[in-house]
Amino acid sequence: MKVPLLDLQAQLAYLKDGLQAAVLKVLDSTRYIQGPEVEALEHEVAEYSGVAYGVGVSSGTDALLVSLMALGIGHGDLVLTTPYSFFATMGVVLRLGARPVFADIDPVSYNIDPRRMEEILDADKERRIKAIIPVHLYGQCADMKGILALAERYGLPVIEDAAQAIGAEYPLATGQGTRILRAGAMGLSGCFSFFPSKNLGGIGDGGMVVSRDKEFAEKVNLLRNHGAYPKYYHSMVGGNFRLDPIQAAALRVKLPYLDGWHKQRSENAGVYDRLFQATGLVERGSVVTPTAVYRSGDGDSGADNYHIYNQYVIRAEHRDGLRDWLLANDIGCEIYYPVALHRQKCLGAGYEGISLPVAEKAADETLALPIYPELTVEMQEYVVSTIAQFYMNR
Repeated sequence: MKVPLLDLQAQLAYLKDGLQAAVLKVLDSTRYIQGPEVEALEHEVAEYSGVAYGVGVSSGTDALLVSLMALGIGHGDLVLTTPYSFFATMGVVLRLGARPVFADIDPVSYNIDPRRMEEILDADKERRIKAIIPVHLYGQCADMKGILALAERYGLPVIEDAAQAIGAEYPLATGQGTRILRAGAMGLSGCFSFFPSKNLGGIGDGGMVVSRDKEFAEKVNLLRNHGAYPKYYHSMVGGNFRLDPIQAAALRVKLPYLDGWHKQRSENAGVYDRLFQATGLVERGSVVTPTAVYRSGDGDSGADNYHIYNQYVIRAEHRDGLRDWLLANDIGCEIYYPVALHRQKCLGAGYEGISLPVAEKAADETLALPIYPELTVEMQEYVVSTIAQFYMNR
């Protein structure tokens, strides 16, 4: 049996006619830059996320970049973020001449730990930290209650890196009760990626910035088109960060399926959890399955999409050997991420000797397994039995 890490052909089988019609509609319209498909998607994604404004951009990376540009982040500034994420989270900070400051992660959710953030913010006596970028990693929101409390205390904007978490829900406890909010709706802005492997993936690159703040959204809208309004009149220096209307059209076909795909991924995660428990690998500590931290007790946290499982990530003893074994048995898997950001060579001077042990341990031990919606129970049984065989052979 072959089990790919992701099988877009399985999705294409029932979406192909709709996607072809949507692309041909754009082609026939000759509206190849911006236009009604982009505007419609912006409205639909903003509404889905529970905010007023959406601005389509060229990628999830550019969503982060233009958000920081809208804040005026630049040389000499510091941005507080996680060391355990895709490179773009850090790369956009460096591109603006600013420097990332890393707070270690929570060992269960793999998201930035507010306790470590507080230590860093308390130590920043010169107040050089100008923004916070939490990442909702693998499809589960970071601890936004703690993060938002710190942001309010220190007067800092929060830019949510929600590239892997569109539609993920967070139960935000307040004095008036618990509100269920979606990823991207809690900070000043939320940044989505529509890379094809995401739960809502396009047929190429794409991204979006969502916000409740009208003035901020208008600034992002200006910056994505070279800072020009009206045409040829530039009040600021922006870039070409526009979302392609073909991507917008394809994403509009897919968006109505998104909650169903979330549900299928969650069900697949439940199957994995039960299968791993039955092998005894979890009890022995050879495998640690992911924890949905906002699913309380019998699942009654109030959040339906408490984890959307963009990835199903296990901790595994002898991780690298297991990866090689799975690949040799035609099972797709991936290490996200083998090198923590604070250890990346491109950082240069100033980061030597930094120790972030929880992130480093995650980089050494974690492995992502197939979790896409069309995965069958038989495929999952093959994955788990193959993993069990690996540990039996050791």
